[in-house]
Amino acid sequence: MPDLIEDYVHSYYTENRPLGSLSVYNVGSQKCTPGFQWGPGVRDHYLLHHVLSGKGYFTTRGKTYSLKMGDTFLIYPNMEACYRADEEEPWAYTWVGFAGTDAFYLLNHTDFSEESPVLEQAALSGEIEQKIMQVYEAKGNTFYDAVAMTGALYSMIAVLMENSTADAKQKNLQTGRVEQAIRYIEEHYSYPISIEDIAGYTGVCRSYLYRMFQKILKMSPKDYVEEYRIRQACRLLRETDMPVTAIAHSVGYEDNLYFSKAFKKCKGKTPTRYRKSDASEE
Repeated sequence: MPDLIEDYVHSYYTENRPLGSLSVYNVGSQKCTPGFQWGPGVRDHYLLHHVLSGKGYFTTRGKTYSLKMGDTFLIYPNMEACYRADEEEPWAYTWVGFAGTDAFYLLNHTDFSEESPVLEQAALSGEIEQKIMQVYEAKGNTFYDAVAMTGALYSMIAVLMENSTADAKQKNLQTGRVEQAIRYIEEHYSYPISIEDIAGYTGVCRSYLYRMFQKILKMSPKDYVEEYRIRQACRLLRETDMPVTAIAHSVGYEDNLYFSKAFKKCKGKTPTRYRKSDASEE
């Protein structure tokens, strides 16, 4: 990482995110000025920070963590958070932001959780720093660059998975059921699947599936299916010239009018307007 004596910011924000499974949104490092603060605010993606030197404070869910060199903290999508550099020994950190369908699975096999978003693993500090640096060094907006950055990110997460505790490696049956359900949705979203179909595949009743989704994902199975379908529709609107009706059918909507209403409810605009306006910024 860069020299830690002078204040600095080195960052890279990707414009091209072609990989739905896992894509890097941003990556960089910063030596903060005393008291430098971000937030309170929310992100629409996962954002992992690793402390290289100095001290700082991370606040989320009503709790403030005092962090030092070697500590790592993770901000989850839509999690309100705030972080601030110490006044006397302001921290330097490196970070990587990412999202994708694999992110939830992978992070559930580390020691991170929304209830416990901080890891104190000083022994891994050098390795985590090196892995994030590899993401940064692979930066670029070609498809090759995106794959290279994602590969480096997978490698970094693998380090956290390998060094997780026994309890985290056996994260409970509920998480496994939800992962099963999500895989089924990803493989069958283009068909008219029902919640009963998903529950039957995972071997639980509908009400139990609902409770698991609410507990782990903070949404119902029905909302997850709709959100996933709209996400796939956005991709097709951006990347293809398919008619809106064909896209609706491709992502599991038999009624084009219902698709348009669901899309507008989620994105605030119709599919046609989305395609013509700022879809490239999503």
